[in-house]
Amino acid sequence: MGQTRNRRVGGTDRGAEGIRRSVEVEYWVVDERGRLTEPGALVEAAPGVEREFVEPLLEVKTTPCTSEAELRTELLGRLGAVLDRADELDRRLVPLGTPIAAESVAELPAERTRIQNEVVGEAFAHVRHCAGTHIHVEQQPGSAVDQLNTFVALDPALALVNSSPYFEGQRLAAGARSELYRRLAYDGLPHQGRLWPYIRSVEEWRRRLERRHEAFVTAALEAGVDRTAVAGSFDPESAVWTPVQFRETFGTVEWRSPDTALPSQVLRLASRLASVVDAVRRGTVRMGAGEGRIDGSEVVLPPFEVVLERVDEAIHEGLDAAPLRSYLDRMGFDVDAYDPLANELDGRDPVSPSTARDLRLEYADRLHRDVRRARSLDAD
Repeated sequence: MGQTRNRRVGGTDRGAEGIRRSVEVEYWVVDERGRLTEPGALVEAAPGVEREFVEPLLEVKTTPCTSEAELRTELLGRLGAVLDRADELDRRLVPLGTPIAAESVAELPAERTRIQNEVVGEAFAHVRHCAGTHIHVEQQPGSAVDQLNTFVALDPALALVNSSPYFEGQRLAAGARSELYRRLAYDGLPHQGRLWPYIRSVEEWRRRLERRHEAFVTAALEAGVDRTAVAGSFDPESAVWTPVQFRETFGTVEWRSPDTALPSQVLRLASRLASVVDAVRRGTVRMGAGEGRIDGSEVVLPPFEVVLERVDEAIHEGLDAAPLRSYLDRMGFDVDAYDPLANELDGRDPVSPSTARDLRLEYADRLHRDVRRARSLDAD
């Protein structure tokens, strides 16, 4: 895998132009007092704005964009329209991975959600408290397997945008959402929620999907769910929850690990992923060798066990972990350019409901300023 090519591996933004990328970012919706609430007419504010499966969560999606500038313009434009509408409705958007304190988070009625509750059980409640970012990057012909494996190796970069260390008012981890989603929600379903090892072919990936789908269907039947109902809501691709995925529907490799965060941070992260894909399609990829690095000549992916060690550090310690910082630096990330919101929030354990409401409003203001500042820079 990873045929040798003669062109230099640069991973520059210019080289990534033409590689389509898109983002999906979730935000908590609160009222003027910081209480979780439904988005209401916010879903009509711009294209790509949708409800999520729980009542107080809103998702803003972009279309596939062929450059950093195009993605930036579209995301900021859609977010700006939502924020303008939110001002009219006395609502705010909160860019935090969890709602911080204990508060009821109700689900919207849906057959798919009902089945997941039956299969996963009480642990599925952890998913209701998670708001994240999904980054899609177009699959590159002839390099798709290398691309997916490289995204697996980059999974520890989730630490760059950890945005909440709290669950129900208690400190859980530097990246509480990742701990909830990967370790607590799907702990009873083997291989779900966790990062999967490298693959050697697309066929191997498809076999894994089939096995996970079969396991999910079996668990659903054991929980008393009708087989027809399962088939109507889940196929092999949609029955899988793992941080890095081939998405045949979109022709992308999707990275689902990052928390929701400030748009400027999300855009920086998406730009870096597109640059990495440019590096992958230009040069040699070596899998399971050395410490891991992306440089001017090749992409070196460390053994999967090393990736898991860095992922654990990313979730539990965040950027305070020196080995993680060194790893991300070797993989081409400008670590100092990121300032995870979780670092600012940390040290308040426990967090009362009233303090959580105040923090939501504070970070809603941060989101508003971030969008306004970024749009004014684009206008200059």
